Amino acid sequence: MYCSNCGKQIDDKAVICIGCGVPTQHYVPPGNSGFQVMDTPVPEGRFDWLTTLLLCFFLGVFGVHSFYTKKTTIGIAQLLTLGGCGIWTTIDLIMIIVGSFKDGDGNALHRK
Repeated sequence: MYCSNCGKQIDDKAVICIGCGVPTQHYVPPGNSGFQVMDTPVPEGRFDWLTTLLLCFFLGVFGVHSFYTKKTTIGIAQLLTLGGCGIWTTIDLIMIIVGSFKDGDGNALHRK
């Protein structure tokens, strides 16, 4: 890899250029964990929030809300365990209410 400032060849894993001291793409400032806050909105999925909420509330122990949101594997597990004896259903219900429940594609539920 070459330095973007002076053009000197540097190691591929270098944090700064030895020649001019300019940070490379691998540099993480002190106090920064390396995570960036994204200001782009979370894409909304095609599944309705209210429908998912009602399915979870009334038929959650059978995993119907998971089948509806295309989380088939989890839906089968919920069906066989009766919603994890109600615990799994309660957790999903809380996640739906607070807006952190995702569909099978990882998208947020659509709120009208």
